[in-house]
Amino acid sequence: MPTTYTTRQGETIDLICHRHYGRTRGVTELVLDANPGLAAKGAVLPLATRVVLPDITERIRQRPLVSLWE
Repeated sequence: MPTTYTTRQGETIDLICHRHYGRTRGVTELVLDANPGLAAKGAVLPLATRVVLPDITERIRQRPLVSLWE
């Protein structure tokens, strides 16, 4: 079930995504898709803007650790 978040002063989409999902990679675009017209409000969202945060279950692939010395 999606979560509805109400912005505070000075918040941006990527900051909200980082706080809610723990990352921005791959989720910022999904949040913008779930909120048509949100990007048009500007980089810093107006106070008390309601943002729908969809449930995201996909995991990002972990890159293999590269060792310079074996």
